[in-house]
Amino acid sequence: MMPPRPCLLAAAAALLSGRAGHAFVAPGRAAVPAAKDTLHTSRAHHSTTRLHVTNPSQPDAPKTIEEDAALQWELFTRHHALDGEWWGEWSTYNYMGDLEDKTVAGVSLQLNDDSNAVTHTHRILSSSTQSDCTTCFSSSEVTTLPVATYAPETLGRRNRCAAQGMVIGPSVLKSGAMSTELVLRHGDGRVRVTFQHAPVWERGVEPGSCPPQGLKLFRAVVSKEKLRPIVEDGEGTIQGPPSADEEQASPPPPGNPRFFRPIPPFKWHAKWAGTSWTWGPQTGDRGWQIEEVDEADAWHGRPTGDQTGTWSLKLPGGVLIQCPKVIVGGMAGICRLAWLPEDEGEVGTEYDGNRAKLLRIEASVSALEPVISEEDSEMMVGFYPPSLGSLRTDVLEKMGELEGATLEEREQASEGYVWTPADGGDEPATNEKSAKGEAVAPSAEEAPKAQKKAAPLDEETKKKIAADPRNALDF
Repeated sequence: MMPPRPCLLAAAAALLSGRAGHAFVAPGRAAVPAAKDTLHTSRAHHSTTRLHVTNPSQPDAPKTIEEDAALQWELFTRHHALDGEWWGEWSTYNYMGDLEDKTVAGVSLQLNDDSNAVTHTHRILSSSTQSDCTTCFSSSEVTTLPVATYAPETLGRRNRCAAQGMVIGPSVLKSGAMSTELVLRHGDGRVRVTFQHAPVWERGVEPGSCPPQGLKLFRAVVSKEKLRPIVEDGEGTIQGPPSADEEQASPPPPGNPRFFRPIPPFKWHAKWAGTSWTWGPQTGDRGWQIEEVDEADAWHGRPTGDQTGTWSLKLPGGVLIQCPKVIVGGMAGICRLAWLPEDEGEVGTEYDGNRAKLLRIEASVSALEPVISEEDSEMMVGFYPPSLGSLRTDVLEKMGELEGATLEEREQASEGYVWTPADGGDEPATNEKSAKGEAVAPSAEEAPKAQKKAAPLDEETKKKIAADPRNALDF
């Protein structure tokens, strides 16, 4: 097996340095080399964000399958398969954005002693008892479910890593639904979201009478996770998912996320700079340096998305997710996750000078590509498996405020958020969700703005959608 190229190691080191989650040191403008290439990804519109190759003398992409597998294994074991378990609360949302279910569970990715295999299991809390620690419980109350075993040669079948981000899928489940999972890691925390799309047919077409005409989102599972020590079954107490009480009693130091804090919507709008890791089937892995994210590329500041037909949900703690409502053949769909894990350090404290962080990951997925019969060019015999078209992870720091933008203008740019009185009235939420996942009715002042976004549904239409969600499709 050929060793990775020196330029690739340099790019990887620049993107991955720092155990506490600091993935880069933002360079000055003078340190940025002249642009040698521009990044082209599957995007809704052209972006002029200045991206520069981190090593302009040679391409960064691995040259062989072995090099690529070695790089992916390095990223996977550095950021995800760590000494511990990722515990969180798996929150399930339906197509309407309503919270349907919550499950306390952990993701265990254990690397063996030879560092050549990772065992993946899910640890589900089956029962719990109250104690002085509101998030602690006995390990004997946990059910362990085996998921998979990964090796450097097999990891890439379903997983793809890019810096601190990872995509799992798209893959077809036993139920026939398609699953696409996005993960971002920062310090001792992760945010993980799983989008699930199910087969649908146009209105008026009998389901099953012909091949599916689209894949519609019917479920999204979000988990905010914290790395916890491993506790064997029946021996000891598991700390469980992160909690607001824990963060208040012991505030996380710089380099680790805070999940429970108010984040006004204008916090997303700032000067962001850092690094970007991109992957494509033809270009492979590339490392880039971002001088400044321009407005066209700042999709994290547009919670409702850039295209008609985007499903989105903005959650407390600085988490934004977006994906297509419906995926059809011949058109790639973009799944996105953005996260604000840290704020700026308070002036006069020991954390003064710490910069706010922004992590983003987006994956382009394709599905329902027909397989044409070799004997009859007009006959379809099935569908190709869904595929990953591109992957991009951005690791950014706040470099300052937007020039010439007032606070009111930045708030207006965030139109689509609905304020709630949760967390002292400072915490915004979209999809009319409070911090507890409950429905929140817009105030009298907010109602006109909300009505501008979409026309209200009459009672008959609501009944049709409730009876058959396919009636909500807009083909």
